[in-house]
Amino acid sequence: MPLTRTADVLTAAATAGRGVGAFNVIHLETAEALVAAAEETGLPVVLQVSENCVTYHGALDPLAMACLELAHSSAADVAVHLDHAEDEDLARAAVDLGLGSVMFDGSTLEYDRNVAATARVVQYAHAAQVVVEAELGRIGGKDGAHAPGVRTDPAEAVRFVAETGVDSLAVAVGSSHAMTERTATLDLELIAALRDALDVPLVLHGSSGVPDDVLAAAVRAGMTKINVSTQLNKHFTAAVRGYLDAHPDVVDSRKYVRAGRDAVTAEAARLLRLFAGE
Repeated sequence: MPLTRTADVLTAAATAGRGVGAFNVIHLETAEALVAAAEETGLPVVLQVSENCVTYHGALDPLAMACLELAHSSAADVAVHLDHAEDEDLARAAVDLGLGSVMFDGSTLEYDRNVAATARVVQYAHAAQVVVEAELGRIGGKDGAHAPGVRTDPAEAVRFVAETGVDSLAVAVGSSHAMTERTATLDLELIAALRDALDVPLVLHGSSGVPDDVLAAAVRAGMTKINVSTQLNKHFTAAVRGYLDAHPDVVDSRKYVRAGRDAVTAEAARLLRLFAGE
């Protein structure tokens, strides 16, 4: 079937007050697991290839093209997205390759430079009918706008969206990247204020560190796109470790990688239902 447009997925979810799972792809098995979860639940999913993942694999095309092929081959609604691109050239390459959306992350730049760079990516992407997610905020380190204590100001967010033309906005409301414990607390009042102030879908990064009940509350407050990576990686790795412990003589990597893939399918399906309110 044709590639599902990220814009359609987010618009439908935001209109219905539901959340959409956007899950990071690490390798082919992750992508296969996520598509299987979408098919099992009948819910849409966004496959995300990050700039870090591109660096790991050495190029965008192989993994992104695999995701596109899986999306085309599935009866489920599967969108493909470039995540956390700080390189404008990489964002443009993802547009040219046919991804349905890109995230340009200029959050470590000064406000004016973030606006200028994001607007350039938006202009290029919109010419190809590709939507753009951006991030607002400035702080050092991996977390960017999603370090503990950083918060998005609604008035500044309104200005940023107007000046850049972005289609969705990742906001800082209390989550943090790469958390392995689910202990983060979100500012639900701020989420609601941002939802009321903006006319674009809100995106939550660092969702792996947020408990289920808080994630559900965040969706009710106005979050639409819920990004998850570390939580799924934990399930994959635990399943592989368990298989290897139980089968110490195994040498065929497909056997233990399959265990990881199946574990990701199960957890992704659970999260898709949680975000959708089912």
